Amino acid sequence: SHEVGENNFVVGDNSTFRGKLYNFLNRQDTLAANVFEKFIHFLILGTALLFMVDTLGDYYINSHFQSIMNIIEFIIMVIFTVEYIMRLYSASEDPKHIGFTGKMSYVVGLFPLIDLLAVMPYWMEVPFIASGNPSGQVVKFLRLLRMIRFEKYMNILSFFDDAVNESMDILTVTGFSALLLWIFFSSVLYMTERDTADEDMANYYKTVPHAMWITLLNLSGECPLANYSAAGKVTLGFIGLFATAVFGVPIGILGAGFEESVASHAEDSPDQEETTATSDNPDESKTSSIQWRCFQFVNGIGSKAAILFEMLIYLLIGITVIVGIIQTVPGHENTLSWVEWIAVIVFTIEYIIRFVGASVDPEFSDGTDYNSVLGGITKRMKFLVSFYSIIDLMAILPFYLAYMMPGSWVDNNDEYLRMIRLCRLLKLDKYVPSISLVDDVIRLKRRSLTISCIASIVLWVLFSGWMYLSEHEDHSMEIDNLPLYGCIENCTMSVRYNNFFTSFPLVGIHLTGDFPMVEYDGFGRIVCFFMVIAAIGVVSIPSGIIASGFADIVQSKSKSSNNLPKGGTAGDDWFDIRYRELEGQPPPVSVFGPQMDQLQMSIKIYLDGEPDGTTGTVKRTTFSKIGRVFFFALIIANIIAVVLESIPEVDEYIGNQDGNFFDVFEAWSVFFFTVDYILRLLSARKSREALYSPLVYATTFFGIVDLASIAPWYIQVVLSKTGNLSGDEAKVFRIFRIFRVLQLEDFITAFSKLDNVFRASKDVLKATGLMAIIIWVGTSALFFIFEENNPNFRQCDYSIPLVEVDGEPGCYDFDSTAACNEYYPGMCSQSAFTNMPNTMFYVAVFLGGDWGFVDFTWPGKIVCMFLCVAGIALYSVPVGSLFDSFGAVLGLSDDGDDEEEEGERA
Repeated sequence: SHEVGENNFVVGDNSTFRGKLYNFLNRQDTLAANVFEKFIHFLILGTALLFMVDTLGDYYINSHFQSIMNIIEFIIMVIFTVEYIMRLYSASEDPKHIGFTGKMSYVVGLFPLIDLLAVMPYWMEVPFIASGNPSGQVVKFLRLLRMIRFEKYMNILSFFDDAVNESMDILTVTGFSALLLWIFFSSVLYMTERDTADEDMANYYKTVPHAMWITLLNLSGECPLANYSAAGKVTLGFIGLFATAVFGVPIGILGAGFEESVASHAEDSPDQEETTATSDNPDESKTSSIQWRCFQFVNGIGSKAAILFEMLIYLLIGITVIVGIIQTVPGHENTLSWVEWIAVIVFTIEYIIRFVGASVDPEFSDGTDYNSVLGGITKRMKFLVSFYSIIDLMAILPFYLAYMMPGSWVDNNDEYLRMIRLCRLLKLDKYVPSISLVDDVIRLKRRSLTISCIASIVLWVLFSGWMYLSEHEDHSMEIDNLPLYGCIENCTMSVRYNNFFTSFPLVGIHLTGDFPMVEYDGFGRIVCFFMVIAAIGVVSIPSGIIASGFADIVQSKSKSSNNLPKGGTAGDDWFDIRYRELEGQPPPVSVFGPQMDQLQMSIKIYLDGEPDGTTGTVKRTTFSKIGRVFFFALIIANIIAVVLESIPEVDEYIGNQDGNFFDVFEAWSVFFFTVDYILRLLSARKSREALYSPLVYATTFFGIVDLASIAPWYIQVVLSKTGNLSGDEAKVFRIFRIFRVLQLEDFITAFSKLDNVFRASKDVLKATGLMAIIIWVGTSALFFIFEENNPNFRQCDYSIPLVEVDGEPGCYDFDSTAACNEYYPGMCSQSAFTNMPNTMFYVAVFLGGDWGFVDFTWPGKIVCMFLCVAGIALYSVPVGSLFDSFGAVLGLSDDGDDEEEEGERA
């Protein structure tokens, strides 16, 4: 007999062996069954690890270790085989799987089929390897499919299926449209680029199927090639403006649908925080006055001196970080070293004061009396091993060690120990919580993160194995020399993908949506196609969850202090409040009499029109309309002039001597813009938008833009007349004219809303901005340390051999580029990561999702994977919060309406 338990789950007959076996394997309602299930999980991960290690080859694995691996693999495969047989035998307990037909329906089910594929490869592998057939590698890859068995416990595929089913209609339409766009633009680019003079470009577009590979990347937002013909550039322009958005719709729908399904099933709820009440708050009357004053002073409490000292610490942290960055530039190792001396002395004093005041700090409370000797010692010991204490020590200790031990290891490696000083940025977290909030985010989103991270890891591992199989023997296209990986010249993609572990970080970069490497063969391009279509949207979900969780935490912490005033909107501050107070009030009377009042009002009506109380529109006189059209045309003409003047052929035709057409046009433009600016200042006393104040107008978005549109010209004229401006420097001032595009704001409102946006998101920006800076500077320091002497990024003069020849060392034989230059003065250079400013530029690009370099050292690859997994998401939180606030300011979200309704109910 068969019973049906909760959730329609079949219960086996415990009176028979088959029923007991079925319940043991499927219900996990006993300790033994749970232990067995976890043991199988462990073996699944073990076989995946064995596959990864097996790809290392004979260079890393000797015959003895290989024999041990074979024995372990055999034991595991026997266990998996026995498990599959037991599952197949006990499946008949389910009425759906009784008889031969029922058995076959069980065998072809998703999870039983995965179980079968988990055991078949091992028994199939022996004849493949014995015959020397390389297909044996493909069979080995099937072992990784065992990881899909985790779907039973996380419902990952079910969520994906829900996402597809719920959006099937729109996916069908948009998917078909995306396919048509892909084929169409591939055909167009094939026609425009197949006969181009650039041989490499022509190779990528020699047939339509070849063109579809790069076009796929173009449509996904990537443009790895640049040497297009004129027609090709126009086509790429259309792709960037229109086609990319359409092509991304089905991918975005899949990713968003999956994330929505995960969120709806995960039911995230924040962990209960420990809020154990404590009465260990410092009481001034019961504590040492010195301890109490020290505690207050370093925490900016109780006096203006404490506040100023706290601000000094902020300032010194920022200055010393900047100085530390500058000192990595060759020739500037001792620049502003006196600043470091001052900072170290101040930070040392701060540390001593914190140490003294630690005995009354509630953070280190242990229930003992403040004034007892034991209480003071235990609290200070807790302070010494606390996170911020360690950061404080790391910020000053290397400086003292290098000074007291000249010539020591510390002194000789001062270049790298200076990077530890950048940890001072983490000190700011105690004043503006950012990194410390990550734990809150993880607890808030733990269920969603668990499910999405497992899905991402499984896909990452599967695609890494797939790319290894497709590229580890790919010798079709030549790439740059990779001496660090053992390839001096004639390198191919097989060097990058020579084992699973080298494949893993590269696939991580692709899964962020970036494709800096395109030199793949046909099989590799197919794998990348599936990454673009399906995997990227899923793998990006954990990053999105982290970003949204962080924003939720920060906003919830600041919500109580951000209540909108009646009638207000997101981002309102003193300006908006004062503007509402002036409603219905007449403008102030001029001290120069009624004639000035009349003149100011006439100018105001000419510039801004006059509101019609009945229709709510703005009425303008004919003269006002003509003036408005004239200035609109003048702004557009100035923008066109800036563009045309940058074209060498046009500039040469017009003539770049003084008094040419562009100079005359610029002078007249500045004249009209200056008149307009003066008129607006004069009429500000009658403009409620300027709060009836010329000073307020001058500091608003419009006032600043109006001034910026004319000031560079006057500065240029003055510097030119005094002989302090060369032709090249003058061009910089001329480029400033492009800012006149912002004057179109007077005609089409857009950018002026940014002021409200910044104010609406200031709390989130404060925390997330600090975190973004910490991630940027911190990972830049790590990349600089790890990659400064990476030979993969080293170039030498053509006269220097790549490796040793006849006793002469080669370019790649030196441990560092500096050592290479000592032997071959001025003939060796590093293309990237030469100093901190250079490294920060590249890391900023990485954090933006574009990877210009990928051939890192192993420590660099670990930093790379961190950025792929979490760094890019956390770094992008400030930008995401700006977009959210922009929507709130424009009224595109319902949050403001909901809050307003709640206020009305209250």
